[in-house]
Amino acid sequence: MKKFKRIAICISLSLSVLGTSAQEVPLSEQMIATSMKMWADSFALGGKAARWSYDMGVILKGCERVWQNTGNVKYFNYIQRLMDFYVKEDGSIKDYKPDEYNIDHINNGKLVLLLYRVTGKEKYLKAANLLRQQLRTHPRTNEGGFWHKKIYPYQMWLDGLYMGAPFYAEYANLMQEDTAFNDITNQFVWMEQHARDPKTGLLYHAWDESKQQQWANKTTGQSPHFWARAIGWYSNAIVDALDWYPPNHPGRKKLIDILNRLVTAVEKVQDKQTGLWYDILNYNGPGKEKNYFEASASCQLTYAIAKGVRKDYLPASKFSIAKRAYAGIVKQFIKVEDGQTNLHGTVSVSGLGGNPYRDGSFEYYMREKVIVNDPKGMGAFIKAAGEMEISGSLQNGKGKTILLDRWFNSEKRKDAASTMSYWHYTWQERSHPGFNTLGWVFEKNGTKLSSLDIAPTAANLKGASVYIIVDPDHVKDNPTPNYVSAKDVKAISDWVKAGGVLLMMANDSNNCDLKHFNLLSKAFGITFTDKSINMVKNDTYPQGEVLPGANNPVFKTTQKMFLKELSTLAIKAPAKALVTKDTDVIIATAKFGKGTVLAVGDPWLYNEYVDGRKQLTPDFENYKAAEDLVKWLIQQTKNK
Repeated sequence: MKKFKRIAICISLSLSVLGTSAQEVPLSEQMIATSMKMWADSFALGGKAARWSYDMGVILKGCERVWQNTGNVKYFNYIQRLMDFYVKEDGSIKDYKPDEYNIDHINNGKLVLLLYRVTGKEKYLKAANLLRQQLRTHPRTNEGGFWHKKIYPYQMWLDGLYMGAPFYAEYANLMQEDTAFNDITNQFVWMEQHARDPKTGLLYHAWDESKQQQWANKTTGQSPHFWARAIGWYSNAIVDALDWYPPNHPGRKKLIDILNRLVTAVEKVQDKQTGLWYDILNYNGPGKEKNYFEASASCQLTYAIAKGVRKDYLPASKFSIAKRAYAGIVKQFIKVEDGQTNLHGTVSVSGLGGNPYRDGSFEYYMREKVIVNDPKGMGAFIKAAGEMEISGSLQNGKGKTILLDRWFNSEKRKDAASTMSYWHYTWQERSHPGFNTLGWVFEKNGTKLSSLDIAPTAANLKGASVYIIVDPDHVKDNPTPNYVSAKDVKAISDWVKAGGVLLMMANDSNNCDLKHFNLLSKAFGITFTDKSINMVKNDTYPQGEVLPGANNPVFKTTQKMFLKELSTLAIKAPAKALVTKDTDVIIATAKFGKGTVLAVGDPWLYNEYVDGRKQLTPDFENYKAAEDLVKWLIQQTKNK
């Protein structure tokens, strides 16, 4: 029976990679279910007491991606539950010892920052500040590279880049420490300079500046072998740190160039038959028959390459590397046993030095245990699966840019760095009023996100495929609001006529400037009225019920949506009603020249009602509505 289950998974995988999902429960979610069963409330390994372990962070970063992909709050709740076992109300972290100066301890900080950005709770920012402080005083090599640990002086390991750099970059982005990106970039550059083999392009596991370690080459300081997971850590660190880089920082190109060199090298040592990578890459010495395909590294490299292609860091042709690898991973390592999805084939640990001493020899690496459901491998698999499961939808919006207005809605507040920043209905905002979840739905359909902080003109609308204007300010929101003008109406309507797709999301009249917004909407036969409906009282969520109706051309899979306190619409040609409630029009569309307009009286797809954290009744399907709407908007852009 187990054999047949594995065959079924492989068949489903093949269809999924091609963009057809025959799999009822995606493998990423199956693997998280295993994690939730093994570590329900805290993170204890090998029967030992729960501790602040970087392994937990690998699992939970994968869990974050699945939360984004599904809008299912149970994944966010799992992240918060495990992290709250350690992060106390005063911001202290159970079992964390800063004076150990272990770079591994920084990894979980990525989840601390996630929780701060989503919930706004100060305890998470305090905990993040504590981890950032370690980096300020962490011992370094003479040129400035972080030691892997205080007990490993003058040593940089590839592993350490994953443990420290993505957190460092996200923290620097949040706190506007722009100069920190120079330091982050240098960590990657120095690591490559010291660890790269010029013949193969592969990177050795570690480098000892002092050249004193038994494992270190006395000339170069390099360790003897190319350990696959170390290269996996490093590749993942690059693609994850780049998420937070300023768009024009010169370090971006340096990291992207490193990634391309690395992928060129690992492609050459990818097994042609299985698509997998050996634990020790490119090894042909004595005992080579002991070498084996290793799961965590294969997953890490799959993730880095798939994400690198999606983000345009790598040529599209490189996706074939990830596709072959993922098929091999599922075939070789994924097994359904006793109703549980398990990952086989992960080496539990491999290091250098220490006590007992690890000499970096091939024989040493082959002695380390290979186990089932190692959290590092599971986390790497969840991240890889999360990328591969969306790969079939990326062509939907490839080459399309989604432009979000920050001119008519220009609300700012003090951020974590005490500077005034955009926050209401923005792509970056992860708290309730943000559009981060909606932005991800656009991204997983292959589009790029952008924001417009100045008035729309023909020139700055030219590159946009979809332009979104949401909840224009009145003086209550912004003392000096930028009202829609006749000049704006002409620029936007001309752009729509030429094939642009405009999404207009208002609000009820008490919370939105409808007077000037209607100058624009009336150009398309739509008027936002002063009549507000669905005035939900407290948690009486059924009052916010909206039914798109059968055979709705936009909401093709959505049966029930939640919208509250919205302005109804009055329409005339060329506008048509799309969704109604009783006698009121709630959503309307209009064809205008070659372009399309969709108008709705509420910004209802903000995080609060899409990411699952608002405990609506399960029959509301706002995340599904976001997916339907995004696909429809992208489809309309094909007229441009």
